[in-house]
Amino acid sequence: MNVHSIELKSTFDIVLCLQNGISSMGMTPEDIKNIMNLLNFGGHAFFSTYSSKFWDCRLEWFEEQAAKGLLGEIDTENTGDGVIVCKDGFRATTKSPEEFEKLGRMTGYPFKIAEVDDSSLFLVISKE
Repeated sequence: MNVHSIELKSTFDIVLCLQNGISSMGMTPEDIKNIMNLLNFGGHAFFSTYSSKFWDCRLEWFEEQAAKGLLGEIDTENTGDGVIVCKDGFRATTKSPEEFEKLGRMTGYPFKIAEVDDSSLFLVISKE
């Protein structure tokens, strides 16, 4: 289903948006509000992005993909600060803890931000 036009009549206890989906799908605050509408009361939404501590591993993974022709050559001049830019126009971003904080506050629900294994940053929003 398209996160930008969710047409479900069901609700869920847990919604997961993993492996930097919040950035790779270009999710907006409105998309997050729509996801929160899919949660049952007492449910939780999990959104993840990459930790800044994971930068070297992440860049290496993108360079490997580029070497195999799976995406364009890395634009090293414009790559940095959590953003990977390829010469074919592909752009991979991340969210900072501050951006996650802003998104969490925007929902009006309780939330927390947690880092896992120096690789992922999670925004967990609870519908209470």
